[in-house]
Amino acid sequence: MSRLTKTKVLDFFGLYDRFVSDSRSGRRLQPNGRRISTGTIDNYRYTGRLLKKFCEEKQFVLRIRLLRSLSKREIIAEKNFWRKFYKKFTDYLYIDCGHFDNYAGQNMKNIRVFFNYLNKDLLLGVGDFHKLFYTRKEEIPIVTLLPEELNFLIYDKEFEMRLSGRLQQAKDVFVFGSTVALRVSDLLALRKTHLRIVGNTYYLLVRSRKTHTDTQIRLPDYAVNIIHKYKDKQKTLLPPFNKVNLNLYLKELMREAGFTHPIAKTRERRGRIKEINKTLDNKPSPYRFCDLVTTHTMRRTAITTMLSLGVPEQIVRKISGHSPMSKEFFRYVSFAQTYQDQETTRMFERLKSQQLQA
Repeated sequence: MSRLTKTKVLDFFGLYDRFVSDSRSGRRLQPNGRRISTGTIDNYRYTGRLLKKFCEEKQFVLRIRLLRSLSKREIIAEKNFWRKFYKKFTDYLYIDCGHFDNYAGQNMKNIRVFFNYLNKDLLLGVGDFHKLFYTRKEEIPIVTLLPEELNFLIYDKEFEMRLSGRLQQAKDVFVFGSTVALRVSDLLALRKTHLRIVGNTYYLLVRSRKTHTDTQIRLPDYAVNIIHKYKDKQKTLLPPFNKVNLNLYLKELMREAGFTHPIAKTRERRGRIKEINKTLDNKPSPYRFCDLVTTHTMRRTAITTMLSLGVPEQIVRKISGHSPMSKEFFRYVSFAQTYQDQETTRMFERLKSQQLQA
């Protein structure tokens, strides 16, 4: 019997550090045998830091106890301990830190994964009290350009000439990203090796860093022109940006394009919807569309544009790398349906006007 299984009370943070270390080194793998991604490991680390901060500020002592060494009465006490932790920790996240459901839910999910690791990887038998940790998830509204707005960015040369050089580059990145539906990490890493040229036809072939799925898409002429524009200037197909600066440039680009209509920004806290405003001249002010555009908007715009203009769902899903049962993908389908309904209504109105004229 190992020293761990002989001990009645174990160091929570010592085990949590081992959980992170095993995830980083490859000793702990995903169920499909792949290594844990760097982004996921970073999330584990952030949760660990948050737990330590919580314990320090609230004087709460976390520990792990082995059920095999406990009496029935002690097991009941252990269950109550973790119920108390869940209540105090979620209160800390919502009340003290002001976080919303997605952030709180992600941290609780990481803690649940840690407990599964203790039970399944280390075989410690610490119980299933972590199943009491409810993980909330909020549906954040999709911010995306309509096809008409994307068309403006692609083809309005007068608007393009008014932009500074760096904003023109940001526009090119946004237009290209809104065409190929790649995640921004894959988009900014594109190189010549990702191109396949057959005659005068260009194809983009990419394997996603996150999901390891393959994407192949034929590039339209305007996307090919963007590639030629930068082909001899850097190693990547598109102008280099770091994500933070690109987000800032995209907001400025949308403001210059006149996409400044007010748009409601809402978040959920414990399932209750709360409208968020920005502060302007010390007064609450509603967000504008340009304020909410980020690098994620490119991929979302590409997916909804394809769906809105009639590309079959299975083809869009293959291009975007979504799994067949992806809940996120069905949100895009629903969003695109609204646009399709609007266009259908316009068609019926035109048909009606033709009948009246006759």
